[in-house]
Amino acid sequence: MAGRLLLLFIIAPIVELFLLIKIGGVIGIIPTVALVLLTAAIGSQLVRRQGLEVMNRIRSAQARGEAPALPMLDGAALLLAGFMLLTPGFISDALGFVLLVPKLRQQLARSLLSRFVILSPGGMGGGPQRGPFDNDGTIEGEYQRKGEHERREDNRLNRRD
Repeated sequence: MAGRLLLLFIIAPIVELFLLIKIGGVIGIIPTVALVLLTAAIGSQLVRRQGLEVMNRIRSAQARGEAPALPMLDGAALLLAGFMLLTPGFISDALGFVLLVPKLRQQLARSLLSRFVILSPGGMGGGPQRGPFDNDGTIEGEYQRKGEHERREDNRLNRRD
């Protein structure tokens, strides 16, 4: 896995550079640079706008008491899209714009979440399970107050053990 990732980080920039040179040879260097800058500018604005929407969805989910797993993965995909759009190159721009499609991003997030075990708020996937605490944090039990004489007696007995 690490070898494939290293290979990707070596090959991807070489392919991007090759494609930039080829396109630059066809349409010229100034239009190529302008196109790269234009995709970065448009992409960053789209990422910003969609990122604000995702932040609102995260806040709404938290306000309802839900885990914002899907919106957070959506936000992570937007972060990746922004990184790809700011990286010079046409392949990375294409992948970045693909990640800007909300339905596709949400489908990707659902697919990632389905690979992990999700615990329900009550415990290990079943209904509500209670520990030693009630819903309000109260621990049920009994107690009794001991007078000073009884406490001294208990301390004396504990020291003998």
